[in-house]
Amino acid sequence: MANPTNVLASGIEITGSIRFSNDMIIDGKIEGEITSDKGRVTIGENALVKGDVTAGEVKVYGKVEGKITSQRCELKDKSRINGDIKSKVFTMEEGAQLSGRTEIGG
Repeated sequence: MANPTNVLASGIEITGSIRFSNDMIIDGKIEGEITSDKGRVTIGENALVKGDVTAGEVKVYGKVEGKITSQRCELKDKSRINGDIKSKVFTMEEGAQLSGRTEIGG
């Protein structure tokens, strides 16, 4: 069986922690921690995450208010981050906004 992708569509609002192991796409509003040991999380353009995000790979198209910890982090052109980022590999497209500190490598 292929790795399933979990989707939280636009219009969904969750308060509480989310833990997953494969891939997750978030396009709704989350207030709480998002955690995965090695999974990939995509924060969609309509998403608003208020809480820390920890995953193997994090791609952000929307808004995150909290710390991001990952092996690989990508901030896309319309993303808005208010928090610190700790990642081994970090990319940030022109137009992305980051208000916080970054710790890259290690």
